[in-house]
Amino acid sequence: MDEDLADVLGTEESPGLEFKQSVKDTGALLSTICAFANDLPKLSGGDLLIGVDDRGKPVDGVDTSDKALLTLTEMRDSGKIIDRPSMVVTRAVFAGRTVIRIRVEASNTPPVRLNGTAWVRPGPTTRRASRDDERVLTEKRRAKDKPFDARPLQDSSLEDIDLALFTNDILPAFVAPEVLEENGRPLAQQLASLGVTDSEEVPTGMGLLLAGLNPTAFIPGAYLQFIRYEGTTVDGPISDSQEIRGNLVDSVERLQSVLRGHLHTRVESTDGFREHDVPDYPLNALREACMNAIIHRNYETSYAPTKIAWFSDRIEITNPGGPFGQVRVDNFDRVTDYRNPSLAGAMKALGFVNRFGRGIGRIQAALRDNDNPAAEFVVDDSSWLVTIRKPA
Repeated sequence: MDEDLADVLGTEESPGLEFKQSVKDTGALLSTICAFANDLPKLSGGDLLIGVDDRGKPVDGVDTSDKALLTLTEMRDSGKIIDRPSMVVTRAVFAGRTVIRIRVEASNTPPVRLNGTAWVRPGPTTRRASRDDERVLTEKRRAKDKPFDARPLQDSSLEDIDLALFTNDILPAFVAPEVLEENGRPLAQQLASLGVTDSEEVPTGMGLLLAGLNPTAFIPGAYLQFIRYEGTTVDGPISDSQEIRGNLVDSVERLQSVLRGHLHTRVESTDGFREHDVPDYPLNALREACMNAIIHRNYETSYAPTKIAWFSDRIEITNPGGPFGQVRVDNFDRVTDYRNPSLAGAMKALGFVNRFGRGIGRIQAALRDNDNPAAEFVVDDSSWLVTIRKPA
C-alpha cells in the first residue's frame, strides 16, 4: 500500500503544503505552483494536494483519472509560468483516500513568474512577491549562477567544516595573522569573506572540498583513488589500492606520501666517483599532474573520483570533466580557464600550486630533466587522461 501523505506531510497547510478541493480555479493552482517553484522559505519546493479541503479532510468527487493527471501536467507547458517549473503529477493516498499530488521542485532560476507576476509562499497562504521578496529571489538566482565551488551547498552547515584548520593552519595562509587580529571580525565573518561560506554561514563547494570533515557526503566524487598494478595492464595483479578521502588539506599530503612510497630510484654516475639517485618519475611532475586534476575536475555532475593508476611502465592520471570555458582540445596546452576558480585560488594561497597557467609546462620540464618521455594527454568532452612514462 502507498504511504499515506497525511502521515508524511501533515494535515495542516504550511509554506510547503497547500490543499485544494478541486481543479476549478486554475489561476489559484498556477500561483501556488509558481510560489513553490520560487521556494522563498528554502524548503526545496512544495506539495499541492487536490481533493483535500482547507481543514485537511479529503473530499468526494475528485477526478483522479489518467486524463485528469495529464491535464494538470500540461498546465506547466501552457506558457503562463516562466521559467517552467519541474513538477510531477501523481495519484496518492491522503487520510485513506485517493487524491492528486502535484510535487513542485524549487527552481534554479528564480524568480519564476505567472503571467509576469512572481508569487511566494512565506506561510500557509500564497501571495504576490513584494519588492524585498523579489530581491531575495534574484539573489538566489545569482548564487546559482556562480561556479559550483562558489555556491553554498544548502544541506551543509558550519558543523561540516573542520574549523580548527582555519584557526590553526589554513586561515593564516589567506590573511596575515596581524590583519586578522587587527580587524577583530568573528570567525564566521572571516570564513564568508574568504568564500568558505556564504553570508548565511552555509559552506560553499570550495569550503567543503578544502576543509570539510566529510566532503563526499555532499560532493560524492571528491576523493582520490590510487591503484598500483604489477604489469602493464589492468589485468595484472594489484599490489596496492587506496581510496584517499577527506578534505584536500589532508588528502594532498596523504597522496604525496603514497606517491613517494611507490617511487623507485636508480643510481647513476656523473663524473669521476660521483653518483646520484634518479627516480623513475620526478615527484614534481606527478604532484603537478595530480594538482591539475584536483583543481580542474568536474565536481558538480560527476561522481567519479580522480584516479591514479600506476603500472610497471607508466602512470595514468584521469579526472572527470572535459575542457572548460575558453579551453579546447586543440589549445589546452596554451590556454587556461577555471571550472573551479575559488578552489584554484585557495590551493595557490596554501602553496599547493605555485603559478596559474603553467601546470603542463612544469610537468614537461620536470620530465625532460629526468630523462622521461614527454607526458601524453588524451582530452575529450568528459575527461582528461595524462600518461607519464618511465625513462626508456
